[in-house]
Amino acid sequence: MAKKSISDVDVQGKVVLMRVDFNVPQDDSGAITDDRRIRMALPSIESVINRGGKLVLMSHLGRPKGKGPEPEFTLKPTAERLAQLIKKPVAFASDTVGPDAESKVTAMKDGDVVVLENVRFNPGEKDGEASYAGKLASWADVYCNDAFGTCHREEASMVAVPLAMAGKPKVVGFLVAKEIQYLSDTIAAPQRPFVAILGGAKVSDKINVISNLLGICDQVLIGGAMAYTFSLAQGGETGNSLVEKDKVELAKELIAKGGSKLVLPVDTHCGDAFKGTCNKQVVAAGKIPAGWEGFDIGPETSKMFSAIVEKAKTIVWNGPMGVFEMPPFDQGTVAVAQAVAKSDGVSIIGGGDSAAAIEQLGFADSVTHVSTGGGASLSMLEGEKFKAVEILDNA
Repeated sequence: MAKKSISDVDVQGKVVLMRVDFNVPQDDSGAITDDRRIRMALPSIESVINRGGKLVLMSHLGRPKGKGPEPEFTLKPTAERLAQLIKKPVAFASDTVGPDAESKVTAMKDGDVVVLENVRFNPGEKDGEASYAGKLASWADVYCNDAFGTCHREEASMVAVPLAMAGKPKVVGFLVAKEIQYLSDTIAAPQRPFVAILGGAKVSDKINVISNLLGICDQVLIGGAMAYTFSLAQGGETGNSLVEKDKVELAKELIAKGGSKLVLPVDTHCGDAFKGTCNKQVVAAGKIPAGWEGFDIGPETSKMFSAIVEKAKTIVWNGPMGVFEMPPFDQGTVAVAQAVAKSDGVSIIGGGDSAAAIEQLGFADSVTHVSTGGGASLSMLEGEKFKAVEILDNA
């Protein structure tokens, strides 16, 4: 799926319209609490401005209603943070395709940066309105997609805008190129053993991922609360644990399809209340007593999973093994994270809570790749094709 990169294009004196993912977390005052998504876009941003390009950045933030400006979702704080990171002024347009954006883009000199206001303030972003997409496209000589977190979506800034730029270069940024390399290309031709670790709360969120990975992995390890739905499918007792009773038949089908490839927990760390200070016990999988709830894989499962992971040559991990935010029910996730970090194989952390866990535990530098996209990385692990990537120029 190799695509032309921003580094393949001459940007000197040209306007580059770059879709980034500046959907950063903020506190109640609007202050950015984690700027990782901005920092991850810096290589592509600096590639353009250091080579004399004029860079126009567009992004969404949050879920505005698409009926005009909503102050709590303004991108202005991200423009200010970007200016601090690149140590040069960054202009901020108070609209997306309005007069302020047009005047600021028109006034750009080589090496300048403009951040447009939240694309989702405009209804054209969701409905793909031709005049909205056409206006954005008309300003630019080059389109660059560096927003992996929204690559699975078909909003105007991801699809209609590049399509409106017929005959002009349409490329990926370094971040999207890296995500494709690991989440698509590596998985298409993995070194073996290829092991997937899937956790999280719901089987329903991971049905297609489990099914797809069972077809290509050597082993798929199941942890998190969704393991209890599999336990129920095997006739086990799950106490007060989180289960999806309407997905039991589906779990049975996945167990039958997976055979020995599907590795389920052998024990469970339980508590009698949702708090770290509750009464605790470790029981065999499928033996959770009434009034108790499973909050983590047990120590025997941790050892078993770790042993499998340490021998793997390709590892994909999506979803924690338990309630990792609440010690001591973080122990299973910690054990798996340590095993992934220790492995000498290619290790890919598939965004969302598993990415947060690996960062929080200090192992991010010990793995091969931490994805920036939760939903997008899941979709790619399902084997889904992204129109927002397919329409870009092939290498």
